[in-house]
Amino acid sequence: MNLAVTLKQKFKDYETRLKLKGYRDKFELIRKRNLETWDEKQLLEESLRLQREAKSGTPLDKLLVDAYALVCETAKRKLGLQPYDVQIMAAIALHERLLIEQHTGEGKTLSAVMPAYLNALTGEGVHVLTFNDYLANRDAEWMGPIYRFLGLTVHSVQAGMSASDKRKAYAADITYVTAKEAGFDFLRDTIALSEEDTVHRPFHYVIVDEADSLLLDEARVPLVITGDSVTSKSDGARFAEVARQLKQEEHYDFDEFQRNVYLNEAGAAKAELLLGCGNLYDSHNSDLLTSLNCALHVETLLKKDVDYIVRNGKIELIEEYTGRVAENRYLPDGLQAALAAKEGLQPSVDGRILGMITLQHFLSLYPKICGMTATAHVSAMEFEEIYALQVVQIPSNRPNIRIDHPHRIYTHKEAKLKALVQEISSVHRTGRPILIGTSSVEESDMLAEALAATGVPCHVLNAKNDAEEAEIIARAGEIGAVTVSTNMAGRGVDIRLGGGDSSQAEIVANLGGLYVIGTHINESMRIDDQLRGRSGRQGDPGDSVFFVSLEDELLLRFGMSKAIRAPKQEEALKDPMLSRQIVHVQRVIMGQNFHIRQELNGYSDMVEDQRRILHEERLRILKGEIPMSPSEQRVRLFYIDKFWADHLSYISYIREGIHLESLASYNPIDEFHVKITYAYEQMREKINKSSEDMLKKLKGSNDPAKWEEFGLKSPASTRTYIINDQYLENRRSSWTPMTVFAFWIRKIAGPIFGWSKI
Repeated sequence: MNLAVTLKQKFKDYETRLKLKGYRDKFELIRKRNLETWDEKQLLEESLRLQREAKSGTPLDKLLVDAYALVCETAKRKLGLQPYDVQIMAAIALHERLLIEQHTGEGKTLSAVMPAYLNALTGEGVHVLTFNDYLANRDAEWMGPIYRFLGLTVHSVQAGMSASDKRKAYAADITYVTAKEAGFDFLRDTIALSEEDTVHRPFHYVIVDEADSLLLDEARVPLVITGDSVTSKSDGARFAEVARQLKQEEHYDFDEFQRNVYLNEAGAAKAELLLGCGNLYDSHNSDLLTSLNCALHVETLLKKDVDYIVRNGKIELIEEYTGRVAENRYLPDGLQAALAAKEGLQPSVDGRILGMITLQHFLSLYPKICGMTATAHVSAMEFEEIYALQVVQIPSNRPNIRIDHPHRIYTHKEAKLKALVQEISSVHRTGRPILIGTSSVEESDMLAEALAATGVPCHVLNAKNDAEEAEIIARAGEIGAVTVSTNMAGRGVDIRLGGGDSSQAEIVANLGGLYVIGTHINESMRIDDQLRGRSGRQGDPGDSVFFVSLEDELLLRFGMSKAIRAPKQEEALKDPMLSRQIVHVQRVIMGQNFHIRQELNGYSDMVEDQRRILHEERLRILKGEIPMSPSEQRVRLFYIDKFWADHLSYISYIREGIHLESLASYNPIDEFHVKITYAYEQMREKINKSSEDMLKKLKGSNDPAKWEEFGLKSPASTRTYIINDQYLENRRSSWTPMTVFAFWIRKIAGPIFGWSKI
């Protein structure tokens, strides 16, 4: 097996070398197309010629050399930027629909302009998907002069823009937008009752920035559109109080990796006593049991200032991989209401779900997709498996001289914190800037307090003050700067030595450059690499090191402290095998997450297939491609939307209990497919029958007032949000063998022996 893996890797390395050689040959041709002597009129005429060629059907590959040479000359004239050879190589790979790994500070933004320009020549539109609204606006403004000089239009889409402004932005040749906003706009289009109310045009070519985050970490995130939300009078406080009275081991247990929590027999009996509900597992108590499980989950597994913060009287979830507040993100399956109850807040209930799509399925709607990131190689297999995207590592413009030190591993948290403070204080006295990446809001605040107590001033960047991110990061490379951050400092950020001041930069470089310290390791090595990548930009000097404790949550989950059994000590452990064991743990978790995503795909892929079939029919009706009168069009669209929403509700219902099928030796995914296939066929019949009945009532009337009278209208208002899918992943295995045993004992033996409580 190892030999096969080694041979496969060697073949891939050989393949990569061949690709890079081909790119070097092409950029030599691009460099030879010297356009320095051309005036601006000639450059524009050349761009117009390329547009005519592309629209007449000339393959874009044949236009690449001329197009890229044109962009390089324009970038130099309009922005003072001369693309590096490696940026041109990256641009060629992006056109070939590959996923490029390009180091931080290597200029991915400019690399993307060349393939964006080339693919926009056809007039079909190009989307560049960015990490946030700020970057979408910044990159469109920054690179805009290149596109506009060459006769193309460019716009950015921002959350909160009017529909007409969005329609204009999506009609541009190049559109910069976040994946989530583009996805939400797509969902809004899917419930539009007239073509004039849609904003998107057909998808063509997309460049995904920070591709590993969007294509892997958030790929399964469901984007949702619902009817407007209302305030709920919840009974959540009652269940929160019950959950608080239950004790670990006595009343509930966790699974092996502490991703799920479940009641044991004593816990069920205690809950029944407190709730006065009789047998908790009786069918009429199913809603009550769900509410209790949600309350127990948020009480035991969700930690304030780690998983969420409370700000301005609202729950705000924290993104696991970035440490930022996850805007418009909510927990699924009653967990959000339970969390609000835990914090003594009033929950809100969303209207009916009208449409839903995961980021992965949304991105697959683009016929041509490519991406770029600083960290992709360790997940190359997953990119190829899910998206058929090959990863190619682009060489850096200057050699990376950053020194990545081995992990410093301590037996317990107190020893780690003491060593951290000593290290930071010692380095700070030299004036060298330090960036510290922490695991949570709570840890960043605690470390800042510990540093302040020793006389080390620092800037804190976490979800509580995310509005100040740009200003804090801009100063993180200054002499003497100490910046304590969550993973927020890990993406979309370019830290310049000396804060951009050339005289300061030289001093900082002589001090060793930016010193990056991680206070924990992440589940994914890619996230660790993102933090390391803040240092060593464009050949700058720098260092990185991770401080780890055997009591850190990740290592506790995998029993590292029990396996190592080292007595508590203040000094770092010396065994070099420990770092390799930690890397092994990370690889195991990445493998687990990959398999979880594959399993979830088994459920969602068929739903997406059904959505696409129905949406294609809906689109033809909307565009008038299927001859119908206006009233027939309105009726058909209305009932497609109504019964699709019903179908989504049914899917959610059966997903909740489908894992029980395994108890009867059935494959849950197969059973799920059978159920939703049958439900889909019934839905089609309902659409046809209800449409026929309504058309009889309307008697062919094309009067919109009559349609309104019969309720054939869109929701008065809609709301879009994101479901935090890690909880969908984690709860998939919440029925452990003990839970299953307890369930069937109560279900079968209970009625026989008259048990209502055990």
